[in-house]
Amino acid sequence: MKLGLLFPGQGSQFIGMGKDFYENSVLAKEMFEEASDSISIDFKKLMFEENDLINKTEYTQPAILLFSAIAYKLFDTDYEYSFSLGHSLGEFSALYAAGALNLSDAIKLVHNRGKFMNDAFKEKAGSMMVVLGLEDEKVEEICKNSNLKVWPANYNSDGQIVIAGLKEDLEKLEPMIKEAGAKRTMLLNMSVASHCPLLESASEPLKELLDEYLNDEFKRVISNVSAKEYTTKKEALELLPVQLTKPVLYKQSIKNYENECDIFVEFGGKVLMGINRKITKKKTLPITDMASLEKVLNSIKG
Repeated sequence: MKLGLLFPGQGSQFIGMGKDFYENSVLAKEMFEEASDSISIDFKKLMFEENDLINKTEYTQPAILLFSAIAYKLFDTDYEYSFSLGHSLGEFSALYAAGALNLSDAIKLVHNRGKFMNDAFKEKAGSMMVVLGLEDEKVEEICKNSNLKVWPANYNSDGQIVIAGLKEDLEKLEPMIKEAGAKRTMLLNMSVASHCPLLESASEPLKELLDEYLNDEFKRVISNVSAKEYTTKKEALELLPVQLTKPVLYKQSIKNYENECDIFVEFGGKVLMGINRKITKKKTLPITDMASLEKVLNSIKG
């Protein structure tokens, strides 16, 4: 059985994530300690106790990556996997699973990625808006003709797209989107606009860290930017810096590679499982705790 490995992105975080792994696995405890040492923060407090940091980009990103990484390492079996695919931040979790990064470097990388993203919005508030019920082409046309700083950012599934841009411009755009026939719009509670040109300033410093941390070769990872696979540091250095400013081609990636796996496994969330129901007939099995880990392993064996 061939597996497609999936890794969720920002927005999938919650207080308590990874706690069941930590309490029931020596390996998980060791990974929590390694992550905590890498950026000098207590990931147990960050992920298990109510706090303000968990929703700050520079801490959200490493917390989600750690959760996904633990789920993957506890699952890690002899089953063949065809590719790794992450959504937005999840592409870095996918790189970890593919052997492109060790855990400590992956944590440091996405922690700094979050800082670079925040720095880009020190003087202007960004945000993102979910749009349901409009064709991609219609959303693209409205954004292009609006004369506002707004862009399609995440192509999640047919009828679900996310727009990124300046918060004030998204608020102006919302009635235009509704007037065009959208079933629903939802402005997200965030101050960073991901996957749009407003993050241009974050690309170069990210590239410098990627050059320092990435291994030369690794297993197949599907790029958010191209919806095609890459396996080398050289390719990653071209794709990952512009991933900040280009839209996430998630549904295109699933459609391109769904025939190369028998089943999808999502590590550290259920968000992509929900999106996949609208894209593919292939099953997506989520791993978020020890019980779901055992359930997925039994399902694959059975």
